[in-house]
Amino acid sequence: MMILSGDPPRSRVLSLLLIVIVTTLALAPFLFPGAKAMNVATKICIFAALVASYDLLLGYTGTVSFAHTMFYGIGSYAIAIALYAMGPTWASVATGIVIGLPLAALLALGIGLFSLRVQAIFFAMITLAVASAFLVLASQLSWLTGGDDGRSFQLPELLRPGTVLISKNVFGFEFNGRTLTYYIVFFGSAAMVLTLLRIVNSPFGRVLQAVRENRFRAEALGYRTVFHLTWANVIAALVAAAAGVLNSLWLRYAGPETSLSFIIMVDILLMVVIGGMGTMYGAIIGAAIFILAENYLQALMGAASKATAGAGIPVLPDLLHPDRWLLWLGLLFIASVYFFPTGVVGKLRGKKG
Repeated sequence: MMILSGDPPRSRVLSLLLIVIVTTLALAPFLFPGAKAMNVATKICIFAALVASYDLLLGYTGTVSFAHTMFYGIGSYAIAIALYAMGPTWASVATGIVIGLPLAALLALGIGLFSLRVQAIFFAMITLAVASAFLVLASQLSWLTGGDDGRSFQLPELLRPGTVLISKNVFGFEFNGRTLTYYIVFFGSAAMVLTLLRIVNSPFGRVLQAVRENRFRAEALGYRTVFHLTWANVIAALVAAAAGVLNSLWLRYAGPETSLSFIIMVDILLMVVIGGMGTMYGAIIGAAIFILAENYLQALMGAASKATAGAGIPVLPDLLHPDRWLLWLGLLFIASVYFFPTGVVGKLRGKKG
């Protein structure tokens, strides 16, 4: 990563944590072959790229946008509609990408040119209005998007679970189309995160940070702040749309709840804060922590509740009941903000070694 970006983790603990997460994700199909574990690993990969793209805006420019899930949804729907209408071919996949990514970039360019000249709060409200309108539009155009039911589709034969690429008898594990899809998601997400890491450590990225610190001073120094902010918005939208493409390929489905929901936007914000704003490494850490907690906290609480009940401890079994997992997730988030105000990455980088 030092060679690619010039920005090492600068912490042994952080480096070790990143190595563990990335290695686990790289070997996930062989370490955790179950369906749930694979879904969790895939979601971490996709959201690492999605959160990193949003951090480019929030952490490196100080721009608050509520339209990020809209670009994510554009990528998801572009692939879904292309594969649904044209059939499960690679030409359909290419068509979805060729239409979805430029559409997201053009929309981001338009929003940036017309909105980034105003104050931050007004830009946030404009993006919220546009994202809400797009969600309503996706729900209303049922002939195109499938409405509230979304669009299900088939993948090209090479990516289907029933396609066996390497028999289990060869290496002791089966490498099928589903595994290949996972590695497309993994390497695609890794490429996007590394690209964003390179961008924020380039001269362009330094200007973005200067704009974040003091926009008027950056303008006084001769930098075209609207130009830089607009292109940051376009880059973030492209990565978000690409993450949406990967999400649809994995789910074989695109719908309002999985692609355009405002809950996704809230989750992205939480992951950015947990990992640390203004640190691309924080996107990986934040996505891993949040998604693991979201999927396994309830099961851990169930086990803890039974254990404390068996030990005869009063009150605690009720507090640890699995139905209260959202309460504890919220408390964990509050604790993380209180004890790690600069995020996990900021806290680890603050320690020597």
